[in-house]
Amino acid sequence: MAQKLILSDLSTTVNMSHQRQPRIAIVGGGPSGLVALLTLFKRGIPATLYERDADSNARARLGGMLDLQWNSGQRALRENGLEDEFKRLSRRDAEELRLCGKAGVPLVHHKGSDPTEEDLKNARPEIDRRVLRQLLLDSVPADSIKWGHALVSARPLDGGQLELTFSNGVVAAVDILIGADGAHSRIRPLVSATSPIYHGVTGAELSVPAEVAALPENSDVNDAVGKGSCYAGEDGKVLTFQRNGDGRIRAYAWHRNTLDWALPNDPREAKKVLLEIFHDWAPWMRKFIELGDEDAIYLRPLFYLPVGHRWDHKPGVTLIGDAAHLMSPFAGAGANLAMIDGLELALVLADAVSKGASAEETDAAIAAFEEGMCIRASLFAAETMGNLESFLSPEAPLSIVAAWKQQMASAQ
Repeated sequence: MAQKLILSDLSTTVNMSHQRQPRIAIVGGGPSGLVALLTLFKRGIPATLYERDADSNARARLGGMLDLQWNSGQRALRENGLEDEFKRLSRRDAEELRLCGKAGVPLVHHKGSDPTEEDLKNARPEIDRRVLRQLLLDSVPADSIKWGHALVSARPLDGGQLELTFSNGVVAAVDILIGADGAHSRIRPLVSATSPIYHGVTGAELSVPAEVAALPENSDVNDAVGKGSCYAGEDGKVLTFQRNGDGRIRAYAWHRNTLDWALPNDPREAKKVLLEIFHDWAPWMRKFIELGDEDAIYLRPLFYLPVGHRWDHKPGVTLIGDAAHLMSPFAGAGANLAMIDGLELALVLADAVSKGASAEETDAAIAAFEEGMCIRASLFAAETMGNLESFLSPEAPLSIVAAWKQQMASAQ
């Protein structure tokens, strides 16, 4: 059994006010948790982030592209001094978008904003999830992140504190707990009885390595995907493709099925199952499945929290990102919402600490943040529900095109 340890590294004092610094713990090292940690650090507020991954390389092969918006994802970076780094690492040409049906022929080909335009207010530059994560990791103190800490339980203690217990035996007492631990959050039950709901849609993530995608004999796949994304839906099935910055092409293959649907463990057999599901789709799409990296096939069922999910604030605990407002990826909103959540919550906490606010005053400020976050997220949650249905509709791919045109018109 792992030795039981008690952490004391969060017990720091604020020299300027001579008041004890509230011990702030962030559980989860995705975009929301890392932005919260970064924002606090930049404002002189120490916090500790606990992440279940063994190290920063644990998800090197995972994650597609994220298109960051000016007022959310980009703002989170901009207000933490990372605007120039984002411009350097993001890809304007990856804003290219194609929409099609199972024939694999584009019905819409959108080339994105002008890549020579310096002003990003009307652009949505793409950045690989892996690259974004590394950018954030490189911008915070290494010792502020505790790797290999999978949360087992969290419970309130007398005196307003909370106790966190991790699978490695570590136990930590904290004053403020930020649940940034994703879809199946272990922090969420402290504030909400709501559990993720299965969409009735499942499938797989798979990818083709850059060196394979670049082969001349695979130019049909290369050309069809383009520099950015290609989304296809028809007959209640969906294939989406994205080109990562390193040249790897990633795809998600979804269809309606029960939650107990699973792929065979043998990757060759798994490909056969996917090929059967997409048996009458374009040759280049089926070829992509055949070329898929056999070490990188992952089951990807889709879950969501109800549109408008909210809770009565509980002292010392809050949620951000997917832990607060899980939704499918069909509005491209998840990472942007997560990052603006992390920024705004951390700004609220930094303001409270700088003013020497009481625990009650800090909780009131967090409650006000939560209300605004939930209102904002509900708008995108409704949109992503509609988008998912447009992809799975009997009218797809025409319904996909109609939904996209409507959103583009609304954005004008």
